[in-house]
Amino acid sequence: MPARILVLGGSFAGMTAAVSIKSQLGAEAEVTVVADRDLFVFNPSLIWVPFGNRARAGISFPLAPTFARRGVRFVHAAATAVDADAHRVDTTEGSFDYDYLVIATGYRNDLDVVPGMRETNTITSLPAAERTATAWTEFLKDPGDVVIGATQSASCFGAAYEFLFNTSYQLRKLGLHKQVTLTYVTAEPYAGHFGIDGMPGAKAMMGMFARMEGIRVVTGKAMEAIHPDRIVLDDGDELPYRFSMVVPPFRGQDFLAATPGLVDAGSYVPVRPTYQSQRYDDVYAVGIAAAVPVPWTTAVPVGIPKTGFPSEQQAHVAAKNVVAQVRGGAPTHEKPFDRIPALCIMDAGNNGVAMVADAMLPPRKAAVMIPGPQNHLAKIAFEKYSLAKMRAGAVALP
Repeated sequence: MPARILVLGGSFAGMTAAVSIKSQLGAEAEVTVVADRDLFVFNPSLIWVPFGNRARAGISFPLAPTFARRGVRFVHAAATAVDADAHRVDTTEGSFDYDYLVIATGYRNDLDVVPGMRETNTITSLPAAERTATAWTEFLKDPGDVVIGATQSASCFGAAYEFLFNTSYQLRKLGLHKQVTLTYVTAEPYAGHFGIDGMPGAKAMMGMFARMEGIRVVTGKAMEAIHPDRIVLDDGDELPYRFSMVVPPFRGQDFLAATPGLVDAGSYVPVRPTYQSQRYDDVYAVGIAAAVPVPWTTAVPVGIPKTGFPSEQQAHVAAKNVVAQVRGGAPTHEKPFDRIPALCIMDAGNNGVAMVADAMLPPRKAAVMIPGPQNHLAKIAFEKYSLAKMRAGAVALP
């Protein structure tokens, strides 16, 4: 009887895990993906949506045809409960039994981190980016000061910086740069921390970029409240704005918390270096769903980014271990999160920075940041390549 592999989530980590397992096991496994979204969205492109440079059709595609081509069953449904002892997952489309479970359910925005965050523009999902596009269009009718920020405990700093510098670029194009005060406010202890700390030259480079663009930078601050016209910081300082975009923290999925011993306080799954759950040998968690301890203490809490490349790397490790278990072996493949290489291209409108390191978190043996306009073109090329790769389900490609 084929092994029953159930994957929750169909984005980078979920698709990579599901297709990789099926391609290696073939008829030895029945692989089912359950996801509450029926679209794959290339989230790194969301920074461009508010400015009209990208639209839904160009950065997404339906999941079902891709999975069908790869022999994976796709079910568009939301998971509602995991019974790890009974090897069963309840969903809005019925219950599914499994032999091995891979949790790749991604994140949800913590919109309660600051009063007013629920009404604030953000870009951390496609619908949110589309709403921010509407707000930007309204802003252009009556321009004023702009505040871009990342709250306490946020982790997606790359997107915040990209949006910040793309905003500056758009203001210049529109002839508004001298009329608008552009402010970046962040929980990071310094500009260029990125939630990964210690990239050589990052602090100086981000400071140089900010000075070149005339951007005011406020670091190490928590947000006390977000009002329709100003952000109040924890020291009482107020940042007035006509347009704002704020990146909130992420949390895991709430339904996972009902399973005893499965998740931590943030609803993320604590995992071993094999990406098995700490408690259950036949349950894996990859991508944002996997817990990553923060190895430092900052005055204001700062999270660690887990999106994109790290998610795919974790999924490949988990897939190899699932395959080994199905075939009666031991799950010996390991790649701890902090040792996954860092690879990121930060776009800045018509400029950018490439960041490469041998490890996501310190200590590192090698790391480099390369600024220049070629990075804007590299980001576009990466977008096209990644969308084609994922649409084809060619997850074995780098």
